[in-house]
Amino acid sequence: MKWKNLKGMRKMKALLLNGSPHEKGCTYTALAEVAAQLEKNGVSTEIMHVNKGELRGCMGCGACKREKLNKCIYGENDGVNACIEKIIGADALVIGSPVHYASAAGAFSAFLDRVFYAGGSAFKGKPGAAVVSCRRGGASAAFDQLNKYFTISSMPVVSSKYWNSVHGNKPEEVLQDLEGLQVMRQLADNMAWLLKCIEAGKAAGIALPESEAPLRTNFIR
Repeated sequence: MKWKNLKGMRKMKALLLNGSPHEKGCTYTALAEVAAQLEKNGVSTEIMHVNKGELRGCMGCGACKREKLNKCIYGENDGVNACIEKIIGADALVIGSPVHYASAAGAFSAFLDRVFYAGGSAFKGKPGAAVVSCRRGGASAAFDQLNKYFTISSMPVVSSKYWNSVHGNKPEEVLQDLEGLQVMRQLADNMAWLLKCIEAGKAAGIALPESEAPLRTNFIR
């Protein structure tokens, strides 16, 4: 796909999160395919490996909301706050995970819980997409789980020509999943198109919709 240069359009950036314990495994192989295609479309990319070392889950302390910090008070040493800052500075987000028991990797889920709870309000309007890799089954369940982080944060969800998954037990096997790799490239094309449409809309004076003050309804009183 070739893009015509739009007058005054800045170069945009997508952040890709690798939530696999293996830095250069199957999930990375899928994300690298997305990143390469985004680069061909004029979108710069960064792949950030986040599932390394010990990651704690959300403590439910609420400090990030009370103080309106856009960061986690426990997130300085495990990459959570650095990730939030990178998402805020990026124009789009792709999150990738291996499938563990038909869901995203446990440590990565804990990481994302804290990232989106502490910083999610700042992600509004940024296109997001999920990518999963699996040996055989559970891809669609994990894919659905990851998409929920976007839909609770007012982020447009980018789709492809099929659900965003690749299959293989090793990176070289993923490279044999020709359909899966094609899905990754189409995802990147669609994300680049949406980014350029959003940028063109901003240039035309179309702003993001304003948010109402939050209302919370508890079912048990």
